[in-house]
Amino acid sequence: MPSADDVDQLLLNAQLRTELEPFLDESLDVVDRHRMTTRHENEYLASMLAWERAPVLPISQWFEPAMRIPSPDTLDDLELPQVQPETIERLYSQRIVLECTGHLSDRELLTVIYRDILPAYEKKVDLPKNYLHWHCIDESLDPMTWLRYYATEDERESWSEETGETPPPTEEVPFPRRMPRRAK
Repeated sequence: MPSADDVDQLLLNAQLRTELEPFLDESLDVVDRHRMTTRHENEYLASMLAWERAPVLPISQWFEPAMRIPSPDTLDDLELPQVQPETIERLYSQRIVLECTGHLSDRELLTVIYRDILPAYEKKVDLPKNYLHWHCIDESLDPMTWLRYYATEDERESWSEETGETPPPTEEVPFPRRMPRRAK
C-alpha cells in the first residue's frame, strides 16, 4: 500500500508535468521513470520549471540594489585589495562561482568581473543547489594559458593529438587565491 508521502510525490509529479506542458521538448525525454524515484524525478522537473521561468538579467541586476563596482582602472593599489575580495564574496552570495582565476592578477580579475561578468545576461535560476560557474578563461581563445595552468594530463594529451603540437609545460598559477567554492 502506498504511503502518504508516495501519494504526495505522485500528486506533485502530476502538477509539475502540467506546469511544464507549455515548455515540453526533448529534455523531458531524459526522465527515465524506471530508474529514477518519483522524488528524484520531481526534483529534476522542478529544476526544469525553475529554468524555464527564470528571468534573463545582467548579473549586476541579480543584487538588490544592483551591484556596481568602481572601474578597476580608477582604484589605487591600496583600494584594490579591499574591493576585489568583497566583490568576489558578493558574487558568491548569489551562487556565482569564479573558476580559473589564478593566471589573473587581482586587478585583471576585477577587470574581468567589471567588464565581462557584471554586464553578462544570464538566467537567474533561484534554486539552492544551482550555481553559475564562470570560467575566467576561454580555452578556445587562449589555449596556451589553459594548457599551462588548468588542463589535466588527459586534456593536454587530447589537445596534442588534435593539433599535432606539443603543449607548453605545466606551471603553478602565478596568483593563487582561495576562492569561495560551491557547497557540497
